[in-house]
Amino acid sequence: MDDVKQLVTDIKNGNIKPIYFLMGEEPYYIDRISEFIEKNVLSDEEKGFNQMVLYGRDVSIEDIVSNAKRYPMMAERQVIIVKEAQDLSRTIENLAGYATNPQPTTVLVVNYKYKKIDKRKALYKAVNKIGVIYESKKLYENQVADWIRKVLASKNYTISPKAAQMLVEFLGTDLSKINNELDKLQIILPKGSNITPEAIEENIGISKDYNNFELQKAIGERDVLKAHKIVHYFAENPKDNPMVVTVSLLFNFFSQLLHFHGLNDKSPRNMASALKINPYFVNDYIIAARNYPMKKVSGIVSTLREFDVKSKGVGSNAVPQGDLLKELLVKIVS
Repeated sequence: MDDVKQLVTDIKNGNIKPIYFLMGEEPYYIDRISEFIEKNVLSDEEKGFNQMVLYGRDVSIEDIVSNAKRYPMMAERQVIIVKEAQDLSRTIENLAGYATNPQPTTVLVVNYKYKKIDKRKALYKAVNKIGVIYESKKLYENQVADWIRKVLASKNYTISPKAAQMLVEFLGTDLSKINNELDKLQIILPKGSNITPEAIEENIGISKDYNNFELQKAIGERDVLKAHKIVHYFAENPKDNPMVVTVSLLFNFFSQLLHFHGLNDKSPRNMASALKINPYFVNDYIIAARNYPMKKVSGIVSTLREFDVKSKGVGSNAVPQGDLLKELLVKIVS
């Protein structure tokens, strides 16, 4: 996020490079940077003749170079944006010749999503020398809640740890989807608001009581009645609560619990660092560790591996997923 802010600041200050090669597994920041350049480098009057959007599936590298070598009309520069450039992955290295000697009055933006170019080859070296190469890396699941907090803080909002975790569990690591939901909340809630689980439930439709976070917490506390209620709710609403997601989250939880049992230093600060979790959730692991000794946790991890396969339809085609989830819960808490 800091790299993106610096890149945007440089452009605002007039430090504009001839090539921006935006690549990587996470499309969110690639889209944001490209959109910023598209909206802000040229004035509205200049865009008509001097801004062009191309799509990788429709053009060749030669087409891109030909357009990039044109001179701007009644403007200081032109902007050429190539979207979905990953469709040119087989020939993208041919852009190296242009990158070695780019047109100084052209700003070429290449959106190369879900892939990256070889740092050892000529294209990377040429662009890195005279332009900007930005690699947008996918966030790990345990990093997304912190990303949500930072995004909201920049807009003068706060969010409770549980509310942030609810969003991560419901939307996964897709930053574009998460950002869309955050935008909705910012329209509804006034600036300075703290976003609570209740606000998430009311405005996004994620239940604050019946979700994977609450199931994990109930299992950790060995609150069997509450866990069964949540599992029953999941069984009644399978489309909104796919078993494969629940099993994956429980697997991560018990894998971390196994790691916790092996820690020599079980101080809250070291736990949060070692397990890569928000300090707010440290107590959940301490309680769960009391309820599930290391040998039991190891067995649960094995059981979860087994049910992960079953949740994907291997060896259990005739068994409803809700029944599988109930069986899994019994094996965990017994």
